[in-house]
Amino acid sequence: MLTGLLLIPLLGCLALLPMNSDTAAGVERIKKTALTASLITFVLSIIMWGEFDSSATQYQFVQEFNSLTFCHLNIGVDGISLYFVLLTTFITPLCLLSNWSNIQFGIKYYVIAFLLMESILIGVFVVLDLMLFYIFYEAVLIPMFLVIGIWGGSATRIRASFLLFLYTLAGSLFMLLAIMVIYYNVGSTDFNIVSLSDLSAGGQKLLWLAFFLSFAVKTPLVPFHMWLPRAHAEAPVGGSMLLASLLLKLATYGYLRILIGMMPDATSYFSPLVQTIAIVTLIYSSLATLRQVDFKALVAYSSISHMAIVVLGLFSNTIIGIEGAIALSVAHGLVSPAMFMLVGSVLYDRFHTRIIRYYRGLTVYMPMFSLLFFLTSLANMAVPLSLNWIGELMSLSGTLQRSPVIGLLGASGIVLSACYTIFLFNRLSFGAYSQYLSFTNDITRREFMVMLPMLFTAFLFGILPNIILSDLHVAVTQLLYS
Repeated sequence: MLTGLLLIPLLGCLALLPMNSDTAAGVERIKKTALTASLITFVLSIIMWGEFDSSATQYQFVQEFNSLTFCHLNIGVDGISLYFVLLTTFITPLCLLSNWSNIQFGIKYYVIAFLLMESILIGVFVVLDLMLFYIFYEAVLIPMFLVIGIWGGSATRIRASFLLFLYTLAGSLFMLLAIMVIYYNVGSTDFNIVSLSDLSAGGQKLLWLAFFLSFAVKTPLVPFHMWLPRAHAEAPVGGSMLLASLLLKLATYGYLRILIGMMPDATSYFSPLVQTIAIVTLIYSSLATLRQVDFKALVAYSSISHMAIVVLGLFSNTIIGIEGAIALSVAHGLVSPAMFMLVGSVLYDRFHTRIIRYYRGLTVYMPMFSLLFFLTSLANMAVPLSLNWIGELMSLSGTLQRSPVIGLLGASGIVLSACYTIFLFNRLSFGAYSQYLSFTNDITRREFMVMLPMLFTAFLFGILPNIILSDLHVAVTQLLYS
């Protein structure tokens, strides 16, 4: 089953290559083929979710390919990786639909890039080998670099794509060196063998720092965050959605699978340092968000503050904190793309400006947009009945158990997120209609059908959080106490 999840997007790419994109009918056929491949992958992941046994302590759907001589290709999922795979297959079709009509050139290669990213991202979450994890972790940079650099929004897109590539590549070099050291000392890079190996305390701390630096760039944490607002601002809306929902979750998964799972002593030793960095990131990014004049940059900085709360929960060393961090990661992967869809696609496609001060009074002509924007803003502020609220509550509860001071400082993010979210919603929706905007139509059926699944899922999981938490209990307990 996991092999099918990896191969279906690749087969979709192969089917797209010979297609002709010179005619309108050919372009339509290309888009429908890519969407069909992503939907088949999503259906297969739902079947896998239905067959998943939440009481099992081992990896499930394990498949080994021992005939390969150059690596040990071993794949499987547990409760931790399950929802990251589901989030990947859920978001990819929505990313394709978000840019259905506003990519004017190279549409075939644009959708191929997204199908490649889907396959690579699934690979990151299902491989059970450190070297293959690194290969997939880095490979996702190539199609994202091309998406931002070729189909970005302005002349500065080249700079944004190089910032993304160079920041994350430079950080990941330390991870590669750490993996080579592990292979030299252990003789294998298999997850299970490495987690059972007896690494010395000093060596474990050095390896931990190398991995943490790589993941801190991808999270991102201050001071390695400068690439994210630029990449978000310049990326097409599908790229922004994928970047916010999935690429930032690679670091979350790396923290769980490698730092907490394989180096628990070093993780406990460095947790106060990490939580201090997370608090600085949370407060700085929240205050920077209040100063933004570009609404895509504003949503990008808000993503940094939400991911800081995720890091607080992950390094709380408690079951409730880690489960809350995973739930908040899933929630952020649903709500942040919805915010980018509203401001980066619905508004930008109509008015061709991202400057907040040009907007006012959109409720006059776009009442349905304002309603969807209101619901998305509520989820972004983590109000009760949303999955964001469940995730933040559990993450901060776990942090309070470890350090009341850090927990109280982390709770300041709740107030700050309400400040910038309410400001953005109030400025765009209310008041007299802006003199700088022309008359426009309300949200279209396609845009509504992109927004509805994300909002519905965010509030469904917020009302019934045990849908997610019941699959996490055994895996997180095994992670901490095995």
